[in-house]
Amino acid sequence: MIADMKAEDIVGDYREVSLQLYGSIKRKILYTEIETPYPDGKLIVSTTSPEGIITHVNRSFVEMSAYAEDELIGAPHSILRHPDMPPAAFKDLWDTVALGKKWQGFVKNLRKDGGFYWVKATVIPNVRGGQVVGYTSVRRKPSRTKVDECSKLYPTLF
Repeated sequence: MIADMKAEDIVGDYREVSLQLYGSIKRKILYTEIETPYPDGKLIVSTTSPEGIITHVNRSFVEMSAYAEDELIGAPHSILRHPDMPPAAFKDLWDTVALGKKWQGFVKNLRKDGGFYWVKATVIPNVRGGQVVGYTSVRRKPSRTKVDECSKLYPTLF
């Protein structure tokens, strides 16, 4: 289960929306316009179950998301879903990895404090004995040009 965001965790002025997540989960999102720049030379890495439940995170993931490791492990990866991200992007991701293929894209992630950060994400199915047993996602610093392009494109995809 994924909890609603709490006002006491948010830094700065925020907006509130109710977001429909995968699996008919609804979540109250509190978000700001505060961007946390992606640090040079860092990789954000996580693994999930086939259902998208987080099973492992690295230190960079914890730092960028502003969540504690124990808040992330066992949570749906959609805990990072920013309301500016079009559902079509995640449909494409899940359709691609369900076929056992690698997916790449640019994602605006939501932080626990209501802010956001952009990533260039690569998601790879983990296959053992011909079965998908989970997914590994590696995120890198995106170019500002790509972030600007996506910031203009994504609102047109809703």
